[in-house]
Amino acid sequence: MKKNAKGLALLMIMVMLLSLAGCSRSSNDGDSKDTAATEPAGDNKDAAEDTQTPAADTGKEDGTYKIGFSQCILDSPFYVSMKDVAESYAKEIGVEFVYADAQNDVSKQNTDIQDLISGGIDALILNPVNAEGVKPALEACKAAGIPVITVDRNVSEGNTAYVGRDNEEMGRLVGEALVELLGGNENAKGKILEVQGTAGDTVMMARRDGFEKAIAAAPGLKIVQSAYCDYTRSKAVTATQDLIQSNPDIVAVYGHNDDMSLGALQVLQENGIKDVVVTGVDGLMEAVKKIQDGSYAITTMNDPGSLGKAAVDTALKVLKGEPYEEYVDAGTGVIDAGNVADYVDDSLTFAAMK
Repeated sequence: MKKNAKGLALLMIMVMLLSLAGCSRSSNDGDSKDTAATEPAGDNKDAAEDTQTPAADTGKEDGTYKIGFSQCILDSPFYVSMKDVAESYAKEIGVEFVYADAQNDVSKQNTDIQDLISGGIDALILNPVNAEGVKPALEACKAAGIPVITVDRNVSEGNTAYVGRDNEEMGRLVGEALVELLGGNENAKGKILEVQGTAGDTVMMARRDGFEKAIAAAPGLKIVQSAYCDYTRSKAVTATQDLIQSNPDIVAVYGHNDDMSLGALQVLQENGIKDVVVTGVDGLMEAVKKIQDGSYAITTMNDPGSLGKAAVDTALKVLKGEPYEEYVDAGTGVIDAGNVADYVDDSLTFAAMK
């Protein structure tokens, strides 16, 4: 009995020792893992609090980031150029870049963004189809801790920063220049065909409002609006064909982008209609060259490549916890017969700011 009791006691002591060793090892491993995961570097933490931006992703061992770009549509040279320059620039500086084309469908855009989140993006560049319609995607990004940089078109809330231009100013500049070409506020008369962009789009509304405020100063001018043409030339061609039949006294065309205005110009020329002043927005080089040859009158600059590049830079500043601007204004300016020679450049798709 004594021998058995002694053996049992030794066995219990060995079990206790093994158990204590295991607990010590498990506790040390857990502390090491938790410390690495939950204690950000002091500088990054402070920068995030000071600038109200997400802290840098210290988990990136190789220092690379993955940026997603949800583009509203890729049926226009403007949007293609914006995406291409952003993608090229990101690759040049060692940033992984993935994109999705929403095809002007806000439901698809929300789904696209969910897919980009699932794909492990660190930041999202977003050109929304509709400012209000992308709220589900913005909420998903917030839940995932992903900063959103809106570009070209903005949203009312939910983004970290916005890279764009004053689209109302662009419309106003075109409107004022057009009124002067037509004889000034007191003498300008006739109908202006306004070829509209996308319904509910903040850019469309701003370019419309700025232009119409300028035209309102000339009581002899009347605006006739087209159906929404989604910034695409083919739709503008159809809309113009319909409207010139019922409005033979059109004296000018204003498109919410140059691509649509060029579509309207095509219809006017095919129908032998001359002496109509054609204007637009964006500084598309094709339009700039037509200003030079006299068949187009006015455009305002909106270089999409600079927008794409600035959006990438802003996203990286946010990710790294560096100071950034919540609104990056890329600027604009008028191109007309008086200065067109300064902007013609066969190597560019859009005129560059000087």
